[in-house]
Amino acid sequence: MEAAALLSSTTTIRLRPPHSVSALSTPTPTLTIKTPYPFTHQNSKPNNRLSLRVSKSSTGTKVDSYSSSSSSVPSEMKAWVYDEYGGVDVLKFASDVTVPAVNDDQVLLKVIAAALNPVDFKRRLGKFQPTDSPLPTVPGYDVAGVVVKVGSQVTALKVGDEVYGNISEKALDGPKQSGSLAEYTAVEEKLLAVKPKNLDFIQAASLPLAIETAYEGLERAAFSEGKSILILNGAGGVGSLTIQLAKQVFGASKVAATSSTSKLELLKSLGADLAIDYTKEDFEQFPDKYDVVFDAIGQGEKAAKVVKEGGSVVVLTGAVTPPGFRFVVTSTGSTLTKLKPYLESGKVKAVIDPNSPFPFDRVKEAFSYLETNRAVGKVVVYPISEEYILEKL
Repeated sequence: MEAAALLSSTTTIRLRPPHSVSALSTPTPTLTIKTPYPFTHQNSKPNNRLSLRVSKSSTGTKVDSYSSSSSSVPSEMKAWVYDEYGGVDVLKFASDVTVPAVNDDQVLLKVIAAALNPVDFKRRLGKFQPTDSPLPTVPGYDVAGVVVKVGSQVTALKVGDEVYGNISEKALDGPKQSGSLAEYTAVEEKLLAVKPKNLDFIQAASLPLAIETAYEGLERAAFSEGKSILILNGAGGVGSLTIQLAKQVFGASKVAATSSTSKLELLKSLGADLAIDYTKEDFEQFPDKYDVVFDAIGQGEKAAKVVKEGGSVVVLTGAVTPPGFRFVVTSTGSTLTKLKPYLESGKVKAVIDPNSPFPFDRVKEAFSYLETNRAVGKVVVYPISEEYILEKL
């Protein structure tokens, strides 16, 4: 079964069947590369000799549930690594990266799926060096997987639990050195939530960072029932979820959102009352003013012109113009738990780019595609732990 067939139309918005984006990719090398360099993972001893190898191609396979024993956890794993800042070519596939140690408040996850975010490539480009973790780095924030080991202070999770979350509490302030684009990752229990049963791993991995950002942004803007909102870049990872949360969770009286022509129907299907084609219309020229403008694209100055007096402009990227404010999300599993009823009922749905999922050996291609800024919803990498999945079928 193709991995894309795992996506249920009742829980996921997709625009069209997946198609090849090979023209956008950076070719993956076919030679075995051995590059020695120190790799000091968080909470692990240095591994001074890493062999970088290209993985075999992978195919998607449906997995509903499985369990594991911590005794089966190896000492090394496959992961994507970069030891210098730069473009996609700095990414290397390593087959002998040290599996991260688990602190008392953490669990070790067998990673099944991971999703990419703009912060991933901005971090790789070196835009956050002053507060970044040390190089080399295994990238990745969003994860969906299964608990295979628990720390001594973990109380709510156990081996075998299917969970998801954003593995770094602060995306820019000391993010984890060993991220989710690997077979295993160590995560604090408080950052995770049990995966809703109606979501598969692909859908779950697409949600955490984006939905937590959308939710926290709306809360910080004091958004509430009966208020109106304009969302710039409504078809993006954060924007598509902000539309749904504003409507279904916060009780918006009116939701407007911008996108290109081909994505207008998607905005409407997510709950937008007004879908604005930014290629043909200028929202500044509309008579409407909004209680909140959620700027997920970098148009802070324009956004400030259409907010009501006393309203708020949430800015995720670009310059901030008063009354705009910028924030960096604080990840917490409690937000995911709070939103679980809306996800399980289908009122809030995962929005996954039609080119997803990308197999684990095509992470460079997934990044290249994300960096075109043409992605709809989220770009997901799956399956990551393919060998383990096949063993459990």
